[in-house]
Amino acid sequence: MKTLFVLVLGWCVISNCAIAQHKQNPSGTKIFFGEAEGQKIYQYTLQNSNGMQVKVINYGATITDIIIPDKNGEMGDVVLGFDSLSQYLSKDNARMGAIRGRVTNRIANNKFSIDGKEYKVITSKNGEVLGLNKRIWNIEEIPGDKEAGLKVTYLSKDGEEGFPGDLDLTVIYTLTNKNELKINYKVTTDKPTPVVLTSHSYFNLSGGKADKVLSTEMQFFADQYLETTNGGIPTGNLLDVKATQFDFTQPKQIGKRIADFNNGDGYDLTYVLHNQTGKLALAAIAYEPISGRVMKTYTTEPGVVFYTGNGFNDKVRGKGGKTFTKHGAFCLETQHYPDSPNQPKFANVILRPGEIFTSETVYQFSVRKY
Repeated sequence: MKTLFVLVLGWCVISNCAIAQHKQNPSGTKIFFGEAEGQKIYQYTLQNSNGMQVKVINYGATITDIIIPDKNGEMGDVVLGFDSLSQYLSKDNARMGAIRGRVTNRIANNKFSIDGKEYKVITSKNGEVLGLNKRIWNIEEIPGDKEAGLKVTYLSKDGEEGFPGDLDLTVIYTLTNKNELKINYKVTTDKPTPVVLTSHSYFNLSGGKADKVLSTEMQFFADQYLETTNGGIPTGNLLDVKATQFDFTQPKQIGKRIADFNNGDGYDLTYVLHNQTGKLALAAIAYEPISGRVMKTYTTEPGVVFYTGNGFNDKVRGKGGKTFTKHGAFCLETQHYPDSPNQPKFANVILRPGEIFTSETVYQFSVRKY
């Protein structure tokens, strides 16, 4: 049985039975979730005045649940995940909900150079770098009258996975009474090193009522995408989406042309967002007609990776023992472009001593009742 710990957040003390009750101000709890590497892992719950909940564990700084109402007021969890820590520790966890980095996505040939010095990094077989999603982060609550948050921190030591420099990472999750989940990043280093971070949640806005997301309508505020090799490594070229299956400049169901891409496997590409200023701007809108849920994604990042759970199969079971179905969820990974350390045409991702990397992504939830 999981043990409940009661926390004081500013003025508010809440217990397990109070989680289901609506609050005038945001609040939070934590429960013991298990142990990893001899350290205790906790699951923290944030709740706002509308009853929306966001749950995070300090293993991988992972979002495990986002629970929001549908058009009928029925609460539902809109992200995939697992019921136990052992499943998050598994190699089959698909990095669900975790913070990805130091350089998320792909690095060509597992290497890059800074100031003429070459570095080789540890990656998986398809070139995706392992890292922060398998680390135990420090976590603390941030109380507030209009919003509540969690501050998660981790010091990635010089040489971890082959990357140079001590990297000091802070990620702040904030839940507002406007049904917004804000994710803010702040990073410093003592040696020049690349930084490309993202949050890796898998969304199904039906709240479990639809096995696939093919009927979900997507719109991206992007006219271009990155051309890639068969291995998913960018060539450096930006291609127009117009008249292609990648054109989501107007709302379109994910399933409408999904069979036309990647030998019918599904979407896995990076959109070049209109916003290249580094200021917070709208990147994508997702609408799920069964539930009426809408998710708007805002970001300061120049790109978003759109992935449709192409590798899911019935061998892995998630919450409630439910298997993951191919195309059963989608990812919107806001980030700098994959393989940026090796691509001179792309925006610089090398962080140097004395500099501060900052980034923000906001997921804003609402409903349409028509």
